[in-house]
Amino acid sequence: MTDPHPTLTGEPLADLARRLRAAETGGWRADGARALVEQLGRRDLTPGGPSAGGPRLRPVGPSEERYVEKEAYLELAVPVGTAAPDAASQARAFRAAKDELTDALGEPSIIGSYGTLGPYHGSTPSWGAPFLRWRGAPDTLELRAGHHGPELVLGPTAPIEAWLGSLGHGEEHAISGFLGTRRCPANTGLGLPGRWSARSWETATDALTAFFATLPAECAALGIAKVMRLYGRVGGSAPCLFDFDADDPLMVASYAEDDLDPASFGWGTVDEHPRSRDTWPDTFDPRWRIDAGGPGEPAARALAETVVATARAEGVAGPEGLLLGSEAQDVGDYTVTYYGLGLAVV
Repeated sequence: MTDPHPTLTGEPLADLARRLRAAETGGWRADGARALVEQLGRRDLTPGGPSAGGPRLRPVGPSEERYVEKEAYLELAVPVGTAAPDAASQARAFRAAKDELTDALGEPSIIGSYGTLGPYHGSTPSWGAPFLRWRGAPDTLELRAGHHGPELVLGPTAPIEAWLGSLGHGEEHAISGFLGTRRCPANTGLGLPGRWSARSWETATDALTAFFATLPAECAALGIAKVMRLYGRVGGSAPCLFDFDADDPLMVASYAEDDLDPASFGWGTVDEHPRSRDTWPDTFDPRWRIDAGGPGEPAARALAETVVATARAEGVAGPEGLLLGSEAQDVGDYTVTYYGLGLAVV
């Protein structure tokens, strides 16, 4: 059992979450949404915006009208904590809120990261954009990374899922981040958008850069760890080329042969990256490694360029030949789709 901690208003986080889940939202019409704020004991509303400190109602704008039916508002966001702006502090604050909410509400039905594209095309924090979602009908409660600390967000379920579904049109970078679903009654009827595929090495490099930049912080915030494998089509086979230890710190390894001169691409040995022994105890399997660091530390662009350059030297003809191992999709009880990578899964 985690120790309860107060929100910015002094109310225990678990109590606030229960109140939001039980609240009458009036179909998110204007009167109902404002009555919801009064149910929270507040009559004041902070104008929407990432720096706002109080409860924020997000109205439906012209670009969101296609996702709603009769709703006037898309969500109520309540900041529940603040933290220093560095990635490690933000991740710890999110993890503390996550642990308390999981104790109180049970495991979330959906976990993930919004990546660089937030709900309804909004901005996301630079350190990472993790979220947990307790899906319901007609409303869903979410713990979301805000720009200054974690936020509880209550909103109608249909619009946010309609927005996400609309991104499945297949264009490059159409969807960012990743999304994991759990087999549970709450996810009955849940539809998932289609994925997109990287069509150039430039796109693949950009996608890997975004992925690496926030991965250790998001893993720390969500409390997950996973070793992922990247395969490559080379000739008539598809050997494993890379391992990613998606944890805090982020470790990346290459199975390249010495005759490719992996050091020239930026790879080091276990002696140069001793923490990598925690993931790969055998000094020579894999031989080539990079300790990318913890939250906020990865040199993401350089790391992505190293992976791409090595894959090309190995003989992978194009990004369609980079393949994410299907084992990466199993994260505890969740099946995860890595939308932002734009890679095929085998």
